[in-house]
Amino acid sequence: MTRPDCEELRRVVQRLRAENSELREENRRLRTENATLKRRLRLYENPNTPPSRRGYPTRPRSNNPGARYPGRPRGHPGKTRPRPRPDTVKPPPRKEECERCGAPLGEPSYVNHHIVEEISNPSPKRVIDFLEFAWECEVCGARTVSRHPDCPPNGRFGRNVYVQTTLMKYEERLPLRKAQAALERRGLRVTPSTVLEILGRAAVWLRPEYERILKRIREADVVYTDETGLRVDGEKHWIWAFTTENETLVAVRRSGGKRVLEEILGRGFGGVIVCDGWRSYSSFTGRIQRCWAHLLREAEHLAERIEEAKPLSQSLHELYRRINIPAEDRPPPEEAARLVEEAKAEMLRLSRGPYVSEEVRRFAVKMRNGIDHWFTFLTTPGVEPTNNRAERALREHVVQRKIMGTLRNEKGTFIHETITTLLATWKQRGLDPSETLAATLSLKWQNC
Repeated sequence: MTRPDCEELRRVVQRLRAENSELREENRRLRTENATLKRRLRLYENPNTPPSRRGYPTRPRSNNPGARYPGRPRGHPGKTRPRPRPDTVKPPPRKEECERCGAPLGEPSYVNHHIVEEISNPSPKRVIDFLEFAWECEVCGARTVSRHPDCPPNGRFGRNVYVQTTLMKYEERLPLRKAQAALERRGLRVTPSTVLEILGRAAVWLRPEYERILKRIREADVVYTDETGLRVDGEKHWIWAFTTENETLVAVRRSGGKRVLEEILGRGFGGVIVCDGWRSYSSFTGRIQRCWAHLLREAEHLAERIEEAKPLSQSLHELYRRINIPAEDRPPPEEAARLVEEAKAEMLRLSRGPYVSEEVRRFAVKMRNGIDHWFTFLTTPGVEPTNNRAERALREHVVQRKIMGTLRNEKGTFIHETITTLLATWKQRGLDPSETLAATLSLKWQNC
């Protein structure tokens, strides 16, 4: 090989080394970018992503008939509103002569019926002068006062103002400015800050009911609980939901940890908590039922992306179908204990693998770590295998969070947790929120 050939090869090697260095640097940069994008994507694509954040597929219906699309499903027959029975009949003005030739007209040749449903205009504002009688006993000097039950102890707004304003904010989900506009259409001129003050007074009067619900939650045998993030004055807080068969309690706290459970449920809480895998619960108590819905969703999510996770997901679903026995058909204690041991052995076998994927191995560790908490529902009466109750209790707050963005201060958190607790509990008990709120305020005012 001649000297010029060696020089040429040296230049080629230098060029390839430079290209290799550039490709290594580009590969490192792309790996870093890929990891960053994957972390961001987990917010929108993970086992617990709600449907509202998943979006809809954009492919034509014919290519993927099983996918979910906006609008009515294909083949949905639809429904027609039933025709109501009229309360009143309103005839039109009678015509005395023909509009074309002027000939006299007698009785109508035929009658058509056009039945419509109508609502009344908002009732006009009323100004009421509530009299208050007071007596002084001539014998002992004691003072006796009589006040109308609909008269508030202070302020210049009546009971219906408090009821309608509260329902506008928390049932109709109106921001303060929209609630102000709705009240003005009823003839009541207020400002957004006045709307907030109305809600604050209502919350203060309703707080004793909140405390009674809190007491019943602490005494419950089974509590379903969940939590999600909420900003207060721009800072991260947590909104907690504790629900039983007849009560739901909402609490807004700075922490998402164990101390909130100690505050709400008490350190001596002896019931069972049905929850997800948040570590605060297992550090608070050992009497836990871990949520099977979370477990199965995560298994499905892995199976969609990783081939070796498919048999694991199928086996977990089959195990759940075998043990998910209706409450009325649950076996006696001895047989239930045997079923639990068999199910634990099956889950441990599934978790041991071996698995190649790091994600699947982490999921298997999660299965083993909760092995004592997946089957509590089989041996404890009244316990369900999922915490769907608590998740449903949080859905309204997730919607409200999207509307309001953030609560402003502690006053806002006090109002939010008090009023939403009572409205949710009344609905659970089958009570009408409007009527129950009005009756509760009247009862409170009589005792003031």
